This record gives sequence, C-alpha cells and structure tokens, in this order.
Amino acid sequence: MTRLTWHCRCDAFGTARPRRCVNARSTRHVHCNSFRSRSPPSYRATPSDLTLIRGSDGNKFAGILQHLLSLSASCALAAAIGLHSFAAPPAQAITTEQLLFLEAWRAVDRAYVDKTFNNQSWFKLREQYLKNEPMHDRNETYTAISKSIKTLNDPFTRLLEPSRYSALKRGNQGSVIGVGLEVGFREGTDSQLVVVTPAPGGPAEKAGLKSGDVIVSIDGKPTNGLSLYDAGDMLQGAEGSQVTLDVASDSQSSVLKLTRERIALKPVSFQMCGPVSDVVGPAAASGKLAYVRVATFNKQTTESAKAAFRRLKADGASRYILDVRNNGGGLFPAGVELARMLIESGDIVLIADSQGVMDSYEATGTSIDSKAPVAVLVNKGTASASEVMAGALQDNKRATIAGETTFGKGLIQTIVELSDGSAVSVTVARYQTPAGTDINKVGIKPDIVLEDQALLPTDGPKFCKVLASGSAPKLFL
Repeated sequence: MTRLTWHCRCDAFGTARPRRCVNARSTRHVHCNSFRSRSPPSYRATPSDLTLIRGSDGNKFAGILQHLLSLSASCALAAAIGLHSFAAPPAQAITTEQLLFLEAWRAVDRAYVDKTFNNQSWFKLREQYLKNEPMHDRNETYTAISKSIKTLNDPFTRLLEPSRYSALKRGNQGSVIGVGLEVGFREGTDSQLVVVTPAPGGPAEKAGLKSGDVIVSIDGKPTNGLSLYDAGDMLQGAEGSQVTLDVASDSQSSVLKLTRERIALKPVSFQMCGPVSDVVGPAAASGKLAYVRVATFNKQTTESAKAAFRRLKADGASRYILDVRNNGGGLFPAGVELARMLIESGDIVLIADSQGVMDSYEATGTSIDSKAPVAVLVNKGTASASEVMAGALQDNKRATIAGETTFGKGLIQTIVELSDGSAVSVTVARYQTPAGTDINKVGIKPDIVLEDQALLPTDGPKFCKVLASGSAPKLFL
C-alpha cells in the first residue's frame, strides 16, 4: 500500500513559478508531485538506529527509504546546487566546508518528513547560511549545520559528529563505549535522572552505583531537563576518556570520576518465575509465568528474543510479562519483529509521511506464541521501537499494557552519512499504531496504571520474588 506524493518545491526560491521544474535532460517540464523515481539517491544513506534497516523485511524497508529519498533528476539538481536561482558570487568559489554544509542541507531537504520545514523556506535558509555563517574550519561548519537543523524544532533531526556517529553504530552492533549505566526518570517526576541498572562488571558498578541512585549532574551539567538521549550522549564517549558524575544515594552525595570502557550490551534477559500471587492475574490463568526483559532494540535483539520465547514456551510458560520500561528504542525493525513473535495476524504499524499513510507492516503468520496472555510493562522511558511493539500488542488486543504513559516518540529517523565521517539523523516519517493513532508527543496510555513501579525491579529473580509476595500488583486484565 503506497500513497506517497512528493511536493518538491522547485519554486521555493521566492519566485512565482508554477509547481514544477525543468527536466535536466530536455526542455520539457515535469511535475514533481507525480514523479515516482526508483533510482537511488546520489549520497549514501546508512539506515541505522531509531530507524529503517534491512532485516527480514529488508527490501520493504529499503523501498520506503528509497521513496522518501528519491527525487527527479531535475528536482535533485535544483535541490543540490540551485541552478535556477542560486550561484556563488563570481569571485568567490564554494569552499570544501561549504560543500559539507550543502551535503547536510541536501540530506534534510530530500528526506525530511515535514515539507514545510517548520513553516520556513529551506532554500532561503541555505542561501542565508552560505552568505552569513562562518565556515572557515570543520568546527564552524558543524556549528552552522547544527544551527540550521535546530530551526526545524525537531530534537531527533540532528548532526552526529564522527565520534558520536561511531558510538551510535557500535551501540546498534551490540556494544557501546561508556560507563555501563541504564538510566531513566524517577517515577512521578520529569526531572530526576536515576540509575535503572548498572551493567555487570562495568565502570559504574565497580564504583558502587546501584539502582535508584540519582545522577545530579554529568561533567558539571545538571541533568534536570535533559532527555534520555542527551544523557546517553554525555555518558558515552571515547574509550579511556573520563566523565564526572555527581550522584545522590541514600541521602548522601558523592562525586565519581569514571573511565569509559567498551560495554557489551545484553538486549534480552528472561526468567521463569515460580508460583506468583493470584493478584497478578489474569483470573483464568494458572501455571508458569515468564518474565522477559528487553532493554534495547539492537541487531542482537530479534534473535535473542526469539531464543528466549522459544525456550520459555518449551519450558511450559503459560503467560508472559514483557518489560520494556526505560527502553528508549533503537532499531525500528527489531520492534516490529518482536511484535510478530506474539501476533499471528493483523497490522503491526502504519507508516505515514506528511501526506498520510503510505505503508503498513503486518504480522507474517510466524508467531512463536500467539495465545498465551501477555502483559507489557511501560513507563515514560519507553519510546520509539518499544512503543511500536506496545502499540501493536495493545491495538490487536494481544496484551495488557501496565505502567504509565509512554514517552511519545512516534517518529522514524534514518541516518545519512556525510563525506567526512559525520552523519545527519533525519526524521523521515511518522508512525501510527494499527488503530491509526499518532502517539507522537502523546504516548501510549496503559490499560492498568501502576502508581509505584519502583517495587518492580528489572532483575529477573528479584522481579519474580515481588510477584510471589503480598505486594504483587495486578498486571493482567
């Protein structure tokens, strides 16, 4: 199902031309909004993080990306160098730094989901920046690129300098360089950044950090108001570099200087629980309850989750608790694949550009367990691919969602690699749940609200112990 209409805005230089541009190969005119090019973009797009990558649906995901990035030859030429009405002053050649700026500008121009570019002329902005912004060295160019992107008022469309881009690629491969902390927001607040769990054997655990500790500042910058993405960027860095954390723990404060190391990420862990309280539910259920924790969606998540569900089903699991609290997402297709493990038929997610729905992803009839009751634990740190999965299970009436309203990141980014090793993360589409709900900045509302999720740890054996106690909450309808 493809209903994609391009509006190339070839007249966006402020002229009064009709909505068309000259075909570079002849003198005839072509209407950009009816063009359907299958040729690949002229720059290299590297689908990664957050986004569209090749997996079991590789061709389909690649097809969406190609639709989003393809333009007619004439429109691409106009977008790239502005032959119709932009040219550098005769005595002033375009510099290498300006070419890098144009490369980043073009990546956004071709792929960005909002074709009004936050109600501004993206072409005029390019002219203004080339004329007025200093770009004498790489740092100044990065500043100009970042400044131009910020005018879109989209925190997820951003420049990734070479070091950050490298860290992002390592994270998607299954390892990061950092201090080994999973962080989130304290329940009931929007500002306190807390330790969810330290990675076993990592620098943070060795320094004594534990679940529930509050990170007050990172390298002297208060964490109040930081997003999880900003905090993650600050905690990661070059191997061997140091980061200073101001930590509040048990009414005591301490300043810790930690050395960043390469941390192997374990995206999936699981535990078969013993007998649990009848309060947990569902009312008609009996038998073994399995706890599955999915901490992130990287390239290992799909296979690790498949192995976990197959093992648990073989061991006799009759109901599952799927924990994606403080899972900020990762690879979009991994969220789709996890939903397919539990849904036999029906839509998983709808993909929409600024013109409306253009594609959908469905269950493939290859579920591992489509019958056993499922509860999904969520909180305000549940975002992106995690919300894709949770929304699919909720709308297909396949699971009970328990916890609090999720983060509300209903946007999909792709990573466009630039010629100097940096990259631009560009929002290319919005997604909707199977019921057509746009959850961006809204989130997914739980079926069961849990007032105090701190009672439910993310450690499997400890989690099962709570469910067996008198303080066990209701998790299934």
